[in-house]
Amino acid sequence: MKKYFIGIDQGTTGTTALLINENWDVVATKNIEHKQIYPKPGWVEHNPLEIWDALLACVADVMKQGNIKPSQIVSIGLDNQGETCMLWDKKTGRPLYNALVWQDKRTAEYADELGEKYGDYIRNTTGLMADAYFSGTKFRWLLDNIEGAREKAVKGELMAGTLDAYLIWRLTSGGAHITDPSTASRTLMLDLAKGQWDDKMLDILNIPKTILPEISDSSKIYGYTDPNVFFGEKIPVAAGITDALAAMLAQACLEPGDIKTTYGTGCFMYINLGERVVLSKNGLITVCAWSVNGKRTYAFDGGVYIAGAAIQWLRDKLQIISSSGESEVMAARADGNGGVYFVPAFSGLAAPHWDQYARGMMIGITGGTTREQIVRATLESIAFQVYDNAQVMKLDSGKQFSRMKVDGGPVVNKFLMQFQADLLGTPVDVPVVTEMTAYGAAFLAALAVGEFNSIEDIRKCWKLQSRYEAKMSADEREFRLSEWHRAVERCKNWEIPKK
Repeated sequence: MKKYFIGIDQGTTGTTALLINENWDVVATKNIEHKQIYPKPGWVEHNPLEIWDALLACVADVMKQGNIKPSQIVSIGLDNQGETCMLWDKKTGRPLYNALVWQDKRTAEYADELGEKYGDYIRNTTGLMADAYFSGTKFRWLLDNIEGAREKAVKGELMAGTLDAYLIWRLTSGGAHITDPSTASRTLMLDLAKGQWDDKMLDILNIPKTILPEISDSSKIYGYTDPNVFFGEKIPVAAGITDALAAMLAQACLEPGDIKTTYGTGCFMYINLGERVVLSKNGLITVCAWSVNGKRTYAFDGGVYIAGAAIQWLRDKLQIISSSGESEVMAARADGNGGVYFVPAFSGLAAPHWDQYARGMMIGITGGTTREQIVRATLESIAFQVYDNAQVMKLDSGKQFSRMKVDGGPVVNKFLMQFQADLLGTPVDVPVVTEMTAYGAAFLAALAVGEFNSIEDIRKCWKLQSRYEAKMSADEREFRLSEWHRAVERCKNWEIPKK
């Protein structure tokens, strides 16, 4: 009987399942989008029950596509959004409230207060900065604002976690309450060097350790699926990792200086730092990339809040395009960008600016501006943001890179990838498998159950599909970047904090 492996990417806009065969070729894939909930300006939520249903539906679909039985699945690996977090009832598994998404800004002012009081400690201990982006302030809000939450926590009736912890708990019917260091390092609560919850940060945030998941390796058998909830089979759930870091692993970025960018709702760039913690001086955060056999690998993280989400905005809100794929055609049809620059700071600016109060801005519009130029400016904004992070990566790591590996849904956009190579001045490599997040999670799970000998074996799985070489002149590149940076400065500090 042939063996198969499943990787599940629980992302910001949807859930994707990959079915992978013994040759590590993807034989089936399924994505199901879920609703983005915006109760108030700056608030972003997800319904965890909708996500759970989507996970099961995706797995059912890929098994049907592959014409396989559940008993043929060797292992399941899961990657997750990172900072999106929630509370749930220990007995019933029912969420107490929607999950607060990493984009959510309701705790921005509280994060500012934390930064003023404890900024240095947070930076030196967690590798992060005080920002509403991270889970810690969100957990605090949930405990303080959901009726009865703190009382349930005291009584031992409450569980808390990022979405990986919740989904693993559901898959195992409560058999495992667990997370990995890559995800825990995005909470504001992890001692990055020790790989453990930090008691002082828990005290500062007033979060009881008892409700948090155990921190374990990224590749380990956490438990087994409950046959009553997972297609009648008991299958090892054997990996958990943050989405973009799963992609970094799948891209075989295993050596210090290896760099990659994952394009999705947001855009996330990582450079491998090896086994020691290094702190950035220029706005990057330091995270744990993964932990295998008790050995942690660290990375610089350059996060862009809005990437593919800007394309969705064109489609769903402005209705300038009817599909994401149409953006490539329209951008190529435009006669340049017409001097239009778009800074998609819908939820502020992440690295390297870290401005919670920046807001989206389109500038350079004239009476002659066309729909095509607006679409082109939107695609260009993604590449500009990646460029900015890449320069800081070089500076703070001391490493030069000769190519950028990329993955995620938007890399199928040829215009975007060519413009990215033009700005970076280096080749951009697109792999055969572009959904590298779920692929990396599947590999880690297979490693945990003995299908691979070491993490180095991922190199055998990586295959190049296409390479984009830089074509833009140095003078044009310098001019375009100068105009972009002028636009970025104008959108900063737009939102006025409420007192």
